[in-house]
Amino acid sequence: MFPQTDDAKPGFDGEIAGRRAECDGGGLVPGTHYVAREEFTGTLTGDYVDHGDPPWRWLLMTDLVNRPDGFEADGVWCESESVFLVDERVSDPRSVHSK
Repeated sequence: MFPQTDDAKPGFDGEIAGRRAECDGGGLVPGTHYVAREEFTGTLTGDYVDHGDPPWRWLLMTDLVNRPDGFEADGVWCESESVFLVDERVSDPRSVHSK
């Protein structure tokens, strides 16, 4: 889950729950001081966390069908400005949210 901080405000957005999406961002290359581009494709749960001042919105993506090599988690938090919806909706978004 999202790291708990004093200014983290969780919520749920039913409009995006069950939507297929792509997310890109950067992450550390293991064993180095370098970062690399990482891409994910999966299903948005509708869960979000607003964090920081001004707040950045982070969206939870699960059911990952595309992830970086070695990424073993079942889901990833994506900064909302880096999320791109694709034209596919999962038939039952409640099943996504329950994971």
